[in-house]
Amino acid sequence: MPEIRDIDVVVFDVLGTLVDEPSGLRTEIRAALPEAADAAVDELLVLWQRHVEAEQRRIAQGLRPYANSGTIDAEAARRVAEHAGLTDPAALARLATAGQRLPPWNDSAAGLERLAQRFPVLGLSNAGRTALLRLSAHAGLRWHQALSGEAAQAYKPAPEVYRLAIDTAGCPPERVLMVAAHAWDLRGARASGMRTAYVHRPIGDSPTGEDVFDGRFDGLDALVTALSAS
Repeated sequence: MPEIRDIDVVVFDVLGTLVDEPSGLRTEIRAALPEAADAAVDELLVLWQRHVEAEQRRIAQGLRPYANSGTIDAEAARRVAEHAGLTDPAALARLATAGQRLPPWNDSAAGLERLAQRFPVLGLSNAGRTALLRLSAHAGLRWHQALSGEAAQAYKPAPEVYRLAIDTAGCPPERVLMVAAHAWDLRGARASGMRTAYVHRPIGDSPTGEDVFDGRFDGLDALVTALSAS
């Protein structure tokens, strides 16, 4: 197990790393459309995810002004509703806030609690401010501070989002560890000078053979153990 030394602050990605985003969205789509077949729900989940990815990409390319995750999720919910024939306003309104009710991975809350006894811990998320607040409360995630890319009017992997964490940490970037289940996220953090640790999740973006991260771990417990030993 690798040890990661000389770290002052630990920063966590949230969506996918600490909460199971696809499972949570699937549950909310199923609740809005209880009669839908499983295959139809899966198709609607893909429709939602593709919309979010496309709109974040358009924002990054300067093709759309910044819109926070709440706005983009509401658009995705409308697309799902139109595709599925959902017309109930209350069901649509609840579906639009699905990103605020994502389940944590089994080791997330306890791992954060252990780590926060030794290090300042930050969340750094593409979720908007309100969504991040409510998601953290729903999933039982306890931070010393949670930062949203909304403050930088950008989405990771834009460098200005990582700068939020570095500036908040108040120390050189090489003493700030970014933890994520997404290799693309860690590449962005590394390009900003941060240290990096990959934590495996079933729905993450796995590293390639060319990725150079400071550590790779099967789960959050292994990461916490390695940091506690450093």
